[in-house]
Amino acid sequence: MARAGAAGGGGARGGARAAAGAGAGAGGRPWTDPRPLPPGPSPWAGAHGGGAGRGRAGAGGRATGRVPCDLRGGAAGAAHGGRRVAARAAAAGQPGRLEGAGRGLQGIRIRPLLASVAVGLGVFLVPAPAGVSTQGWHLLAIFLSTIAGLVLQPLPTGAWCFLAMTFSIVSGTLSWQGAFYAFTNEVIWLIVISFFFAKGFVGTGLGERVATFFVQKFGSSTLGLSYGLNLAETLIGPAMPSSTARAGGIFVPIIASLSKANDSRPNDPSCRRMGAFLIQSQLQTSAHGSALFFTAAAQNLMCLKIAEEFGVTVTGQFMTWLVAASVPALVALAAVPWLVYVLYPPEVKSTPEAPAAATEKLRAMGPMSTAEMVMAGTMGGAILLWVAGEAIGVSAAVTAMLGLCVLLCSGVVQWKECLSETGAWDTLLWFSVLIGMSGQLNSLGVIGYFAEAVASALAGTNLGWMATFCILQVAYYVVHYIFASQTAHVGALYAAFLGMLIAAGCPPVLSALVLGLNTNLLAGITPFASGHAAVYAGSGYVPDRDFLSLGAIFSVFNLGIWLAIGLPWWKFLGYF
Repeated sequence: MARAGAAGGGGARGGARAAAGAGAGAGGRPWTDPRPLPPGPSPWAGAHGGGAGRGRAGAGGRATGRVPCDLRGGAAGAAHGGRRVAARAAAAGQPGRLEGAGRGLQGIRIRPLLASVAVGLGVFLVPAPAGVSTQGWHLLAIFLSTIAGLVLQPLPTGAWCFLAMTFSIVSGTLSWQGAFYAFTNEVIWLIVISFFFAKGFVGTGLGERVATFFVQKFGSSTLGLSYGLNLAETLIGPAMPSSTARAGGIFVPIIASLSKANDSRPNDPSCRRMGAFLIQSQLQTSAHGSALFFTAAAQNLMCLKIAEEFGVTVTGQFMTWLVAASVPALVALAAVPWLVYVLYPPEVKSTPEAPAAATEKLRAMGPMSTAEMVMAGTMGGAILLWVAGEAIGVSAAVTAMLGLCVLLCSGVVQWKECLSETGAWDTLLWFSVLIGMSGQLNSLGVIGYFAEAVASALAGTNLGWMATFCILQVAYYVVHYIFASQTAHVGALYAAFLGMLIAAGCPPVLSALVLGLNTNLLAGITPFASGHAAVYAGSGYVPDRDFLSLGAIFSVFNLGIWLAIGLPWWKFLGYF
């Protein structure tokens, strides 16, 4: 587990530093610089090109190019898959090349390959238990081998999932149609399109403008600055369903520039003056902002889509999710910055210059550009349709497609930019494979078999459904320590845990919603827990030791506050 974490986190840190560290350094104009902005993408976004799939970073993290809506191409992609190749390529400005290239076998890493295959082979060689078909048992072996590969990374995630899908067809475990059926899943396509939305949000500078406005209003103290940045991200979230893009394209560059203006520098003892606090506050708070809004994180939509396969239908998804999350999320959003302030205090307490600098920045930016207004109008319309779409028969995916059509026709987003968004297409492949296998395991009765077995064992303890509910929620959270992606976590475990909860007699709708909410809370437990965790870790302001200790503390806080406050609220709402 530790080795897997090192692989995921090490690659993340290398690539993310090129992205996050460049926010106010080489290649990016300091945040306090009042000079008029050049036409085109935000200079902060440009600074992040080194961590992006499109950009190339030179020495010192200097970069060109616009940030893609998900930084998995270089920065967060390293976190998502532990890809040291991407990190080194981002740092050196060279095409990625696997370790060991030129020294024998290139491409696949042999030891992780053998370990991953051994996991599946161990299951394959055991006879299928009574009640599970041979096909289902063999598919389980392939699925477990695939999950092991996500952790150990014999190949990048997309390539490994492609191999697994190919083997499932060649072995006769799945038909061609069975292997590819999730590629038509509308929620997966919604996730892909959300990457392009985020590209427009960052590229037009609209996200930067919104964040700067909140710095102007709240930034007279370091704690107020933190609340302002957190509020900005929470409000941007519903229209920008990529926490990685929000971190890399908007908030890390602003935090880095503000910190350096106050003599707080990365990878230096001065990091504790301001930068370390702001980075941790933004990361830990963003988990609750993503949990608050249904469309603030891509994995939220996927959770409820998987729930539908279990016969759990959540009506009025946007509003139902918002109401269910509102009380615990708002309490957490108010408490987390203060708690970080107490546990990890900045040395600089007062920042009277920040509002003035923000005012200057907004003046230099001038009035909203046409592109910003188109982007704001498109996202506002999309949010309205996400709220009301179910009543008028317009799905969330169709809403996203309509929004992208507007952005393409107006020129706010170019098709070539969509094609170059490698993170989106990579996600389409590997996530479709995982969701497809998970769905087939459910159809073949494998998940139901194990869910019933676990539920029976828990029932034998006479704990009752409430205790079982809490135990499984905590287990779902803790097991994320071996994952480097929230979406991979959902694809691998959401269906299994939902099946166990339902089989144990837990209320189905409550189980589906709380597992989805829980998926957001674990984003900051390690430097490689999620794409945006990698970007924040890569900023260089928080040492790994502090990152892990704070992650453990906030794990207890997150689970405690959402269960202690959430359960009475959900009872009041009538979920049980």
